[in-house]
Amino acid sequence: MALPRPASSWTQGLDFPSRLFESGSNDYELYEEDDAFVLTVELPGFDPEEITASWDSGVLNVAGEHEDEARGARRTYHRRFRFPKTIDEDGIEATYQNGILTVRLPVVVDAAVTGTEIEIES
Repeated sequence: MALPRPASSWTQGLDFPSRLFESGSNDYELYEEDDAFVLTVELPGFDPEEITASWDSGVLNVAGEHEDEARGARRTYHRRFRFPKTIDEDGIEATYQNGILTVRLPVVVDAAVTGTEIEIES
């Protein structure tokens, strides 16, 4: 049985917004800025037409496929990001420069929280 890590190791150096969605890889950074989520993904060696980004039901999908014919190699990338706030789908913007994909996802301010409130008994 694995022993739990001390709380201090979990919080040590914690950059909460960028680690909120971390899945064990450091190829991306996610943070909230000016009422928007900003996601940057390192995709060096990919051409812009080899990268796709799509939004579906609160999930951003980022994928890339690169064929290096000279080396006979093929690189693929795929990652999904789920967002805890309502995103303005029409306002999502993406740019790709110098091997970095940047996706800006504006948050709908004052969006109604969906779900059911749970009564807490004492």
